[in-house]
Amino acid sequence: MAILENLEPQEVFHFFEELSNVPRGTFDTKKVSDYLMSFAQERGLEAYQDDLNNVIIKKGGTAGYEDAEPVILQGHMDMVCEKRPGSDHDFKTQGLELYVEDGYVKAKDTTLGGDDGIAVAMALAILDSNEIPHPPIEALFTVDEESGMEGANGIDLTLLKGKKLLNIDSEEEGTLTVGCAGGIRYEAVVPVRREKVNGTRVTVKLHGLLGGHSGSEIHKQRGNAHKMMGRLLNRIEKEVPFQIVELGGGSKDNVIPMESTAKIILPSDSKEKAADTIREMEAIWNHEFMGEEPGLILDMEIEEGVCTDACDKDSTERVIGFFLLCPNGLYEYSRKLKGIVESSLSVGVVDTHENYVRSEFLIRSSVESKKQYLREMLEGCAKAFGGQGKTLSEYPAWQYNPDSEICHILEDTYREVYGKDPVVSTVHAGLECGIFLGKRPDLDCVSFGPDLLDIHSFNEKLDIASTQRTWEYLKAVLKKCK
Repeated sequence: MAILENLEPQEVFHFFEELSNVPRGTFDTKKVSDYLMSFAQERGLEAYQDDLNNVIIKKGGTAGYEDAEPVILQGHMDMVCEKRPGSDHDFKTQGLELYVEDGYVKAKDTTLGGDDGIAVAMALAILDSNEIPHPPIEALFTVDEESGMEGANGIDLTLLKGKKLLNIDSEEEGTLTVGCAGGIRYEAVVPVRREKVNGTRVTVKLHGLLGGHSGSEIHKQRGNAHKMMGRLLNRIEKEVPFQIVELGGGSKDNVIPMESTAKIILPSDSKEKAADTIREMEAIWNHEFMGEEPGLILDMEIEEGVCTDACDKDSTERVIGFFLLCPNGLYEYSRKLKGIVESSLSVGVVDTHENYVRSEFLIRSSVESKKQYLREMLEGCAKAFGGQGKTLSEYPAWQYNPDSEICHILEDTYREVYGKDPVVSTVHAGLECGIFLGKRPDLDCVSFGPDLLDIHSFNEKLDIASTQRTWEYLKAVLKKCK
């Protein structure tokens, strides 16, 4: 029995539940791409699938709309795969375990994939219906948006005739997004030298942080586990000598990391002092966050009589210095749009290799020169500690167009449906519209969507009532595009 079958809108939640049964993590999109192609083939719809697994499905306009300009419905099929510590869920082989609670759809111990499964579900519901009035539809489903927007970068937009593009990848009902920040995925590497060390190994795990989306939630000043670990190690180093064995944590560069683990080795007679310092730091953080990180926990595991490869003292100091001083978090607010973040960066992933410690950052800014400046800051920080960095990928900002025809249609429709004005704004998170406009400057784009909370974390939840209202709004918009 379907979990969501009694929820409204039934047609949307039907397809959302079907999607939730298909593994669709970033870089693991073949199954969901094939699912979309099968959907099109079963309904006799024109469809394309490229080598990246992007899919385009086309459907003619309904009666009276046959000659209207096509409208592009767009969303990405991949999802961020995060799970609660201790969960044995396998995102590559298992579907999500959905449930309904307090007016929200959630997934047990994992991300929900409402970002951006709800866009795919709404587009499929439009394509499946023979009763909803609409112009010709070109549904564009991209892959790997959550890590560099690789699908958007690779899609051939000459296959699309439409110019009006509705991106359903915003997470706040009532807001029409008309611009977004550009971004740089950046890798910094600090080289290390290793030596054999005897002593007591202490494993420190910092976890239980709220995490979240490193764009849309960076202004909330949530704890970044890697930056916090750098601060902790620096504090321990002031009390007792130790050497780093390993650092690691985080799975995506666009997620504020919820946990970080450090393995260090130190003299046996220093273990109690180190443990005291760790406990003191936990108390300091609980005081500083003032209840805003209620799940914060520092766990310790102590192993006596260990002989292991560890970073030498110079390498240890350079690695600590890098994570202590590397820029992170909200950098500047917009000078033109009150309350909107202009520039930020976040370290999302850290891992340790034989000869280096690697970290991945995501830099965001709506101002191109500021975006490059933050990259230069990171590059300079890496060099200061004997390391180097490189750009992994980059995408442009989406600049606001005050003459957007589709935005005016959405504004007018919103007033008719909701009886009030929408919020028209830009977002700090990256959206694929920026890449699409770089390929086709003639496109006219707006992004919107239902209320979706705590995306990119296992607390993610989709507001059911908001989904219903957004669905009615989407249908009303399409009806106006005659």
